[in-house]
Amino acid sequence: MRFMFACGGTAGHINPAIAVAGHFRKLMPDCEILFVGAEGHMETNLVPRSGYEIKTLKVTNISRSKSIKGLLHNIKSVVNVIRARIKARRIIRDFAPDVVIGTGGYVCYPVLKAAAKMGIPTAVHESNAFPGLTTRMLADIVDKIMLGFEESKEHYKHPERCVVTGTPVRGEFGEYTKASAKAELGIAEKTPLVVSVWGSLGASNMNATMCEFIRLAGSAPGFRLIHSAGSEGYETMITALMESVPDYEANGMDVREYIYDMPRVMAAADIVLCRAGASTISELTYMHKPTVFVPSPYVTNDHQYKNASVVANAGGAKIFKEKELNAEELYNEVKRILDSPDELDEMAAAMEKLAMKDATKIIAEQILDLCK
Repeated sequence: MRFMFACGGTAGHINPAIAVAGHFRKLMPDCEILFVGAEGHMETNLVPRSGYEIKTLKVTNISRSKSIKGLLHNIKSVVNVIRARIKARRIIRDFAPDVVIGTGGYVCYPVLKAAAKMGIPTAVHESNAFPGLTTRMLADIVDKIMLGFEESKEHYKHPERCVVTGTPVRGEFGEYTKASAKAELGIAEKTPLVVSVWGSLGASNMNATMCEFIRLAGSAPGFRLIHSAGSEGYETMITALMESVPDYEANGMDVREYIYDMPRVMAAADIVLCRAGASTISELTYMHKPTVFVPSPYVTNDHQYKNASVVANAGGAKIFKEKELNAEELYNEVKRILDSPDELDEMAAAMEKLAMKDATKIIAEQILDLCK
Protein backbone atom coordinates (compact mmCIF):
# COMPACT_ATOMS: atom_id res chain seq x y z
CA MET A 1 0.00 0.00 0.00
CA ARG A 2 0.98 3.61 -0.51
CA PHE A 3 0.34 6.30 2.09
CA MET A 4 0.73 10.03 1.53
CA PHE A 5 0.89 12.45 4.48
CA ALA A 6 0.48 16.21 4.21
CA CYS A 7 1.62 18.22 7.22
CA GLY A 8 3.69 21.18 8.20
CA GLY A 9 4.45 24.39 10.00
CA THR A 10 4.89 23.12 13.56
CA ALA A 11 6.08 19.96 15.29
CA GLY A 12 2.51 19.55 16.56
CA HIS A 13 1.37 18.95 12.98
CA ILE A 14 4.38 16.91 11.91
CA ASN A 15 5.00 14.47 14.79
CA PRO A 16 1.49 12.91 14.71
CA ALA A 17 1.97 12.12 11.01
CA ILE A 18 5.39 10.60 11.72
CA ALA A 19 3.87 8.50 14.52
CA VAL A 20 1.17 7.09 12.23
CA ALA A 21 3.66 6.53 9.39
CA GLY A 22 5.87 4.59 11.81
CA HIS A 23 2.90 2.43 12.80
CA PHE A 24 2.17 1.61 9.16
CA ARG A 25 5.82 0.80 8.55
CA LYS A 26 5.76 -1.72 11.41
CA LEU A 27 2.40 -3.12 10.30
CA MET A 28 3.36 -3.34 6.63
CA PRO A 29 7.16 -3.24 6.15
CA ASP A 30 6.70 -3.19 2.37
CA CYS A 31 4.37 -0.18 2.30
CA GLU A 32 5.48 3.04 0.60
CA ILE A 33 5.21 6.38 2.39
CA LEU A 34 5.60 9.91 1.03
CA PHE A 35 5.27 13.20 2.89
CA VAL A 36 4.29 16.52 1.35
CA GLY A 37 5.20 19.71 3.21
CA ALA A 38 5.78 23.42 2.75
CA GLU A 39 9.03 24.82 1.37
CA GLY A 40 11.46 26.01 4.01
CA HIS A 41 9.50 24.83 7.01
CA MET A 42 10.30 22.51 9.94
CA GLU A 43 8.98 19.41 8.19
CA THR A 44 11.84 19.51 5.66
CA ASN A 45 14.15 18.72 8.59
CA LEU A 46 12.03 16.52 10.89
CA VAL A 47 10.62 14.20 8.22
CA PRO A 48 13.94 13.15 6.61
CA ARG A 49 15.41 12.73 10.14
CA SER A 50 12.69 10.11 10.70
CA GLY A 51 13.62 8.28 7.51
CA TYR A 52 10.88 9.42 5.12
CA GLU A 53 10.96 11.14 1.75
CA ILE A 54 9.31 14.55 1.48
CA LYS A 55 8.18 16.66 -1.47
CA THR A 56 7.49 20.36 -0.98
CA LEU A 57 4.98 22.96 -2.16
CA LYS A 58 5.15 26.73 -1.87
CA VAL A 59 2.33 27.80 0.44
CA THR A 60 1.85 30.91 2.56
CA ASN A 61 -0.47 31.74 5.42
CA ILE A 62 -3.62 33.87 5.44
CA SER A 63 -3.26 37.35 6.92
CA ARG A 64 -6.09 38.58 9.14
CA SER A 65 -4.99 42.19 8.72
CA LYS A 66 -7.45 44.46 6.92
CA SER A 67 -4.63 46.67 5.60
CA ILE A 68 -3.50 46.97 1.98
CA LYS A 69 -0.42 44.97 2.89
CA GLY A 70 -2.61 42.21 4.33
CA LEU A 71 -4.80 42.18 1.21
CA LEU A 72 -1.78 41.91 -1.10
CA HIS A 73 -0.38 39.11 1.05
CA ASN A 74 -3.65 37.17 0.77
CA ILE A 75 -3.79 37.63 -3.01
CA LYS A 76 -0.30 36.15 -3.16
CA SER A 77 -1.42 33.29 -0.88
CA VAL A 78 -4.36 32.48 -3.19
CA VAL A 79 -2.01 32.40 -6.19
CA ASN A 80 0.32 30.09 -4.26
CA VAL A 81 -2.60 27.77 -3.41
CA ILE A 82 -3.57 27.50 -7.09
CA ARG A 83 0.02 26.71 -8.08
CA ALA A 84 0.38 24.30 -5.15
CA ARG A 85 -2.73 22.38 -6.22
CA ILE A 86 -1.30 21.96 -9.72
CA LYS A 87 2.00 20.68 -8.34
CA ALA A 88 0.17 18.54 -5.78
CA ARG A 89 -1.75 16.81 -8.59
CA ARG A 90 1.54 15.92 -10.27
CA ILE A 91 3.00 14.54 -7.02
CA ILE A 92 -0.15 12.53 -6.33
CA ARG A 93 -0.30 11.20 -9.88
CA ASP A 94 3.35 10.11 -9.78
CA PHE A 95 3.13 8.48 -6.34
CA ALA A 96 -0.37 7.02 -6.82
CA PRO A 97 -1.31 6.80 -3.12
CA ASP A 98 -4.10 4.57 -1.82
CA VAL A 99 -5.02 7.26 0.69
CA VAL A 100 -3.95 10.82 1.57
CA ILE A 101 -3.88 11.99 5.20
CA GLY A 102 -3.52 15.56 6.44
CA THR A 103 -2.47 16.35 10.00
CA GLY A 104 -2.44 20.14 9.96
CA GLY A 105 -0.77 23.15 8.38
CA TYR A 106 -1.66 25.21 5.31
CA VAL A 107 -0.04 22.66 2.99
CA CYS A 108 -2.87 20.22 3.76
CA TYR A 109 -5.47 22.20 1.82
CA PRO A 110 -4.03 22.02 -1.73
CA VAL A 111 -2.91 18.41 -1.27
CA LEU A 112 -6.17 17.01 0.13
CA LYS A 113 -8.30 19.12 -2.19
CA ALA A 114 -6.40 17.77 -5.20
CA ALA A 115 -6.57 14.18 -3.93
CA ALA A 116 -10.32 14.40 -3.32
CA LYS A 117 -10.91 15.71 -6.86
CA MET A 118 -8.86 12.80 -8.20
CA GLY A 119 -11.13 10.33 -6.37
CA ILE A 120 -8.52 9.23 -3.83
CA PRO A 121 -9.72 8.56 -0.25
CA THR A 122 -8.80 11.42 2.08
CA ALA A 123 -8.72 11.98 5.84
CA VAL A 124 -7.74 14.90 8.04
CA HIS A 125 -6.73 14.90 11.70
CA GLU A 126 -7.29 17.97 13.91
CA SER A 127 -5.32 17.82 17.14
CA ASN A 128 -6.51 21.08 18.75
CA ALA A 129 -9.64 21.60 20.85
CA PHE A 130 -10.52 24.55 18.58
CA PRO A 131 -10.09 23.53 14.92
CA GLY A 132 -7.69 25.42 12.69
CA LEU A 133 -8.74 27.23 9.51
CA THR A 134 -7.36 24.53 7.21
CA THR A 135 -9.28 21.72 8.91
CA ARG A 136 -12.52 23.69 8.81
CA MET A 137 -12.02 24.43 5.10
CA LEU A 138 -11.47 20.72 4.41
CA ALA A 139 -14.41 19.47 6.50
CA ASP A 140 -16.80 19.20 3.54
CA ILE A 141 -14.14 17.88 1.16
CA VAL A 142 -12.46 14.96 2.92
CA ASP A 143 -13.96 11.52 3.53
CA LYS A 144 -13.12 11.37 7.24
CA ILE A 145 -12.45 13.89 10.02
CA MET A 146 -10.49 12.67 13.04
CA LEU A 147 -10.25 14.72 16.23
CA GLY A 148 -7.88 14.88 19.16
CA PHE A 149 -10.51 16.31 21.53
CA GLU A 150 -14.19 15.51 22.03
CA GLU A 151 -14.72 19.28 22.51
CA SER A 152 -13.82 19.88 18.84
CA LYS A 153 -17.02 18.29 17.54
CA GLU A 154 -19.19 21.31 18.30
CA HIS A 155 -17.23 23.39 15.78
CA TYR A 156 -18.21 21.26 12.77
CA LYS A 157 -21.42 21.48 10.76
CA HIS A 158 -21.68 17.70 10.61
CA PRO A 159 -20.33 16.33 13.92
CA GLU A 160 -21.69 12.91 13.03
CA ARG A 161 -18.92 12.67 10.41
CA CYS A 162 -16.24 13.21 13.08
CA VAL A 163 -14.39 10.47 14.94
CA VAL A 164 -12.58 11.23 18.21
CA THR A 165 -9.27 9.38 18.02
CA GLY A 166 -6.91 11.32 20.27
CA THR A 167 -3.55 12.56 18.97
CA PRO A 168 -0.76 10.09 18.13
CA VAL A 169 2.41 9.91 20.22
CA ARG A 170 5.72 8.63 18.88
CA GLY A 171 6.62 5.15 20.09
CA GLU A 172 9.76 6.37 21.90
CA PHE A 173 7.56 7.88 24.61
CA GLY A 174 6.70 4.39 25.81
CA GLU A 175 10.29 3.20 26.18
CA TYR A 176 11.06 4.63 29.64
CA THR A 177 9.88 4.48 33.23
CA LYS A 178 10.54 7.44 35.53
CA ALA A 179 13.17 5.42 37.40
CA SER A 180 15.03 4.26 34.28
CA ALA A 181 14.95 7.73 32.74
CA LYS A 182 16.28 9.40 35.89
CA ALA A 183 19.02 6.79 36.16
CA GLU A 184 20.15 7.48 32.58
CA LEU A 185 20.13 11.23 33.26
CA GLY A 186 22.15 10.79 36.45
CA ILE A 187 19.38 12.07 38.72
CA ALA A 188 18.64 10.36 42.04
CA GLU A 189 15.25 8.64 41.95
CA LYS A 190 13.84 10.67 44.88
CA THR A 191 15.11 14.03 43.59
CA PRO A 192 12.26 15.93 41.88
CA LEU A 193 12.86 16.98 38.28
CA VAL A 194 11.24 20.06 36.74
CA VAL A 195 11.23 20.21 32.92
CA SER A 196 10.69 23.57 31.25
CA VAL A 197 10.23 23.91 27.47
CA TRP A 198 8.68 26.71 25.39
CA GLY A 199 9.21 25.70 21.78
CA SER A 200 12.06 24.77 19.45
CA LEU A 201 12.95 28.42 18.75
CA GLY A 202 12.42 29.53 22.33
CA ALA A 203 10.39 32.37 23.81
CA SER A 204 12.30 35.44 25.01
CA ASN A 205 9.78 36.38 27.69
CA MET A 206 9.63 32.86 29.15
CA ASN A 207 13.42 32.53 29.02
CA ALA A 208 13.68 35.74 31.03
CA THR A 209 11.11 34.35 33.48
CA MET A 210 13.10 31.13 33.84
CA CYS A 211 16.33 33.11 34.44
CA GLU A 212 14.66 34.72 37.43
CA PHE A 213 13.13 31.34 38.40
CA ILE A 214 16.65 29.88 38.54
CA ARG A 215 17.88 32.83 40.61
CA LEU A 216 15.00 32.37 43.06
CA ALA A 217 15.81 28.65 43.37
CA GLY A 218 19.19 29.59 44.85
CA SER A 219 22.00 27.24 45.76
CA ALA A 220 19.80 24.56 47.38
CA PRO A 221 16.61 24.38 45.34
CA GLY A 222 15.58 20.87 46.38
CA PHE A 223 14.92 19.88 42.77
CA ARG A 224 16.72 19.55 39.44
CA LEU A 225 15.74 21.56 36.36
CA ILE A 226 16.14 20.86 32.66
CA HIS A 227 15.20 23.94 30.63
CA SER A 228 15.10 24.24 26.83
CA ALA A 229 15.96 27.81 25.82
CA GLY A 230 15.44 27.30 22.08
CA SER A 231 17.79 27.90 19.17
CA GLU A 232 17.09 31.65 19.07
CA GLY A 233 17.21 32.22 22.83
CA TYR A 234 20.00 29.99 24.11
CA GLU A 235 23.01 32.32 23.84
CA THR A 236 21.10 35.28 25.29
CA MET A 237 19.89 33.20 28.23
CA ILE A 238 23.32 31.75 29.01
CA THR A 239 24.82 35.25 28.97
CA ALA A 240 22.11 36.49 31.35
CA LEU A 241 22.59 33.54 33.70
CA MET A 242 26.37 33.97 33.85
CA GLU A 243 25.78 37.53 35.05
CA SER A 244 23.06 36.80 37.61
CA VAL A 245 23.58 33.16 38.68
CA PRO A 246 27.07 32.07 37.53
CA ASP A 247 26.92 28.84 39.56
CA TYR A 248 23.52 27.75 38.13
CA GLU A 249 24.90 24.46 36.75
CA ALA A 250 26.42 23.51 40.11
CA ASN A 251 22.95 24.12 41.62
CA GLY A 252 21.41 21.42 39.38
CA MET A 253 20.05 23.74 36.67
CA ASP A 254 20.60 22.27 33.19
CA VAL A 255 19.93 24.83 30.43
CA ARG A 256 19.97 23.39 26.92
CA GLU A 257 19.45 24.81 23.46
CA TYR A 258 17.03 22.01 22.64
CA ILE A 259 15.91 18.81 24.38
CA TYR A 260 16.73 16.21 21.75
CA ASP A 261 15.97 13.30 24.09
CA MET A 262 12.49 14.54 25.02
CA PRO A 263 10.93 11.06 25.57
CA ARG A 264 13.58 10.28 28.20
CA VAL A 265 13.52 13.74 29.81
CA MET A 266 9.72 13.84 29.98
CA ALA A 267 9.62 10.34 31.44
CA ALA A 268 11.96 11.48 34.22
CA ALA A 269 10.00 14.65 34.99
CA ASP A 270 7.92 15.12 38.14
CA ILE A 271 6.33 18.29 36.76
CA VAL A 272 6.47 19.95 33.32
CA LEU A 273 6.25 23.68 32.52
CA CYS A 274 5.32 24.31 28.90
CA ARG A 275 3.06 25.67 26.18
CA ALA A 276 -0.21 23.94 25.37
CA GLY A 277 0.12 22.66 21.85
CA ALA A 278 -2.12 19.66 21.19
CA SER A 279 0.75 17.30 20.39
CA THR A 280 2.52 18.28 23.62
CA ILE A 281 -0.67 17.66 25.60
CA SER A 282 -0.99 14.23 24.02
CA GLU A 283 2.55 13.37 25.15
CA LEU A 284 1.93 14.72 28.66
CA THR A 285 -1.30 12.77 29.14
CA TYR A 286 0.28 9.65 27.67
CA MET A 287 3.01 9.87 30.32
CA HIS A 288 0.70 11.12 33.13
CA LYS A 289 2.74 14.26 33.83
CA PRO A 290 1.44 16.99 36.17
CA THR A 291 1.80 20.22 34.22
CA VAL A 292 1.86 23.98 34.53
CA PHE A 293 0.74 25.51 31.23
CA VAL A 294 1.59 29.00 30.03
CA PRO A 295 -0.24 28.96 26.67
CA SER A 296 1.28 30.92 23.82
CA PRO A 297 -0.57 34.24 23.45
CA TYR A 298 0.51 34.49 19.81
CA VAL A 299 -1.54 31.70 18.22
CA THR A 300 -4.75 32.13 16.23
CA ASN A 301 -8.04 31.98 18.16
CA ASP A 302 -6.13 31.47 21.42
CA HIS A 303 -6.37 27.73 20.74
CA GLN A 304 -3.58 26.82 23.17
CA TYR A 305 -5.52 28.30 26.07
CA LYS A 306 -8.55 26.26 24.98
CA ASN A 307 -6.40 23.12 24.83
CA ALA A 308 -4.98 23.80 28.29
CA SER A 309 -8.44 24.46 29.73
CA VAL A 310 -9.59 20.95 28.81
CA VAL A 311 -6.71 19.49 30.85
CA ALA A 312 -6.99 21.95 33.74
CA ASN A 313 -10.74 21.34 34.06
CA ALA A 314 -10.00 17.63 34.39
CA GLY A 315 -7.54 18.32 37.22
CA GLY A 316 -4.27 17.47 35.47
CA ALA A 317 -2.77 20.94 35.10
CA LYS A 318 -2.60 24.55 36.23
CA ILE A 319 -2.77 27.49 33.81
CA PHE A 320 -1.08 30.88 33.88
CA LYS A 321 -1.51 33.62 31.28
CA GLU A 322 1.88 34.83 30.08
CA LYS A 323 1.02 38.53 30.30
CA GLU A 324 -0.01 38.15 33.95
CA LEU A 325 2.81 35.82 35.00
CA ASN A 326 5.94 36.66 36.98
CA ALA A 327 8.81 34.38 37.96
CA GLU A 328 8.11 34.48 41.67
CA GLU A 329 4.53 33.35 41.17
CA LEU A 330 5.64 30.50 38.90
CA TYR A 331 8.42 29.44 41.28
CA ASN A 332 6.11 29.46 44.30
CA GLU A 333 3.50 27.38 42.47
CA VAL A 334 6.05 24.80 41.35
CA LYS A 335 7.48 24.51 44.89
CA ARG A 336 3.97 24.24 46.34
CA ILE A 337 3.03 21.39 43.99
CA LEU A 338 6.33 19.55 44.52
CA ASP A 339 5.82 19.82 48.27
CA SER A 340 2.33 18.27 47.96
CA PRO A 341 2.74 14.56 47.08
CA ASP A 342 -1.02 13.97 47.22
CA GLU A 343 -1.69 16.76 44.73
CA LEU A 344 1.03 15.45 42.40
CA ASP A 345 -0.59 12.00 42.51
CA GLU A 346 -4.05 13.45 41.85
CA MET A 347 -2.79 15.48 38.88
CA ALA A 348 -0.99 12.44 37.46
CA ALA A 349 -4.16 10.33 37.83
CA ALA A 350 -6.19 13.01 36.04
CA MET A 351 -3.68 13.08 33.18
CA GLU A 352 -3.87 9.28 32.91
CA LYS A 353 -7.68 9.45 32.56
CA LEU A 354 -7.32 11.93 29.68
CA ALA A 355 -4.77 9.80 27.83
CA MET A 356 -5.79 8.00 24.64
CA LYS A 357 -2.91 5.56 24.46
CA ASP A 358 -4.27 3.77 21.41
CA ALA A 359 -4.61 6.97 19.34
CA THR A 360 -2.05 5.90 16.74
CA LYS A 361 -3.67 2.48 16.31
CA ILE A 362 -7.19 3.97 16.15
CA ILE A 363 -6.15 6.47 13.46
CA ALA A 364 -4.40 3.76 11.46
CA GLU A 365 -7.57 1.63 11.59
CA GLN A 366 -9.70 4.58 10.44
CA ILE A 367 -7.34 5.16 7.51
CA LEU A 368 -7.23 1.50 6.50
CA ASP A 369 -11.02 1.40 6.68
CA LEU A 370 -11.12 4.17 4.06
CA CYS A 371 -8.95 2.11 1.75
CA LYS A 372 -11.49 -0.72 1.68
